[in-house]
Amino acid sequence: MTDRPWLSAYPEGVPADIDASQYQSLVELMEQAFGQYADRTAYSFMGKDTSFAETDAQSRQLAAYLQSLGLVRGDRVALMMPNIPQYPVAVAAVLRAGFVVVNVNPLYTPRELEHQLKDSGAKAIVIIENFAATLQACIAGTPVKHVVLCAMGDRLGTLKGALVNYVVRSVKKLVPPFELPGAVRFNDALAKGAGATLDRPEMRPDDIALLQYTGGTTGVSKGAVLLHRNVIANVLQSEAWNQPVMKRVPAGEQPTSVCALPLYHIFAFTVNMMLSMRTGGKTILIPNPRDLAATLKELSRHTFHSFPAVNTLFNGLAHHPDFATVNWKNLKVSVGGGMAVQAAVAQLWLEKTGCPICEGYGLSETSPSASCNPVTAKEFSGTIGVPIPSTWMCILDDEGNDITASGERGEIAIKGPQVMAGYWQRPDETAKVMTDSGYFKTGDIGTMDARGYFKIVDRKKDMVLVSGFNVYPNEVEDVVALMPGVLECAVVGVPDEKTGEAVKLVIVKKDPQLTEEQVRQYCHDNLTGYKRPKVIEFRTELPKSPVGKILRRMLRDKA
Repeated sequence: MTDRPWLSAYPEGVPADIDASQYQSLVELMEQAFGQYADRTAYSFMGKDTSFAETDAQSRQLAAYLQSLGLVRGDRVALMMPNIPQYPVAVAAVLRAGFVVVNVNPLYTPRELEHQLKDSGAKAIVIIENFAATLQACIAGTPVKHVVLCAMGDRLGTLKGALVNYVVRSVKKLVPPFELPGAVRFNDALAKGAGATLDRPEMRPDDIALLQYTGGTTGVSKGAVLLHRNVIANVLQSEAWNQPVMKRVPAGEQPTSVCALPLYHIFAFTVNMMLSMRTGGKTILIPNPRDLAATLKELSRHTFHSFPAVNTLFNGLAHHPDFATVNWKNLKVSVGGGMAVQAAVAQLWLEKTGCPICEGYGLSETSPSASCNPVTAKEFSGTIGVPIPSTWMCILDDEGNDITASGERGEIAIKGPQVMAGYWQRPDETAKVMTDSGYFKTGDIGTMDARGYFKIVDRKKDMVLVSGFNVYPNEVEDVVALMPGVLECAVVGVPDEKTGEAVKLVIVKKDPQLTEEQVRQYCHDNLTGYKRPKVIEFRTELPKSPVGKILRRMLRDKA
């Protein structure tokens, strides 16, 4: 495909292409921000502001500490925390020291965590103490040798920090007992790093910045290799795309974004943290967006302009009785990603805030943004918009040929500077998703109209999308199949009003005494929350093809 019909849909001022070569690395991008915006607030968390200068100093100290452990350039460091100020400090530290960030979902079970630490070869981990017991349960089977332990109140000052930590540990009892001999506390690591010197390796565009784990097209979680230039490109693409409305932020008012999506998710990593670094913006860190009342209470203290979120969060907030306590009048852009935005939610959000939800589309493999609706649009389109600057998208048939007919279904494929280098140590899996001409095959079935707007109509794979998180049936089935009493099982997605889709588990019993309660407890112990089945059904047999393959589609159709 050579022509780009979608360029005519671009708002005035949005360029057809961006120049990703203006930075050699994310380190250069961050250090420029540290210098240029030193006095500005970088992060606001639980009433405490952290400046760009403080983030600069703390990350330099932590980087020096990590190097003092004997880690060498290219080593992987896992980060397992919710949205707390230590997260951006750790990201900057890992990259400045010449290492690779491995983002980890803090809600993982020991089994899931062990797989990711082993697969990535992570030698160190920065983890919040709330999940230290999970690490204790699996660390022996991983290459991790160094543990830095964070607590919720670490960076809130002596008095407030101690109070917050007391409440988290003793009142809310959110820190299960653990033993991790040799673990070093975050503030102690900073103190040790302050006395060490940081050896500054020169980072290049093709160096690996992070491993972003995803199910890809099959069940086993694998790391999308994102280079420095991939993430830089997506930051600049996002900035260019938002510019028509963000330029309306009054002069002298710091551009501010709400970070309610977890930073370990690539959407928030790029579109909140890194984009705010680029623009000198303030990021409001929301540690637990599921606590809607606390989220709205925090937002009521701020003036903010940008709000990336998933459909479930927009919906939950809009229906909350405290919604009106927040001043939404300054909101310039609401970006919906991670899962399909529902028309009813988009309509309600527009009525209540005056700011339409711009639905976008992307994947871990594309750093993540690939397409988006114009931010100047006043109505909900029901599409995933058009490819963003420097991005090509097309529709492929089963043979991999470009479908040129408007509105015809095929697999959506993406090409651009934000597309990953491949899957970590999985050339076979990489080959399955990359075409000879450099397009990444998404596994999503879609259409493109004459104007260049894309729409998702189905999924090629059996993936279930729960509140923006990918759940691969194979993974859940593999876990449940190991349970005594289960003969065989299958997992499908079923529609769910709250989460878009929910996991349904169908089991054929080996032991007639097996109960739903036992299955739920087993899934609770072995699967993180969003992967656990919401619906469990027992059957005497599963539908199968003549060769014995379980027909998930038949289970889905029945559901």
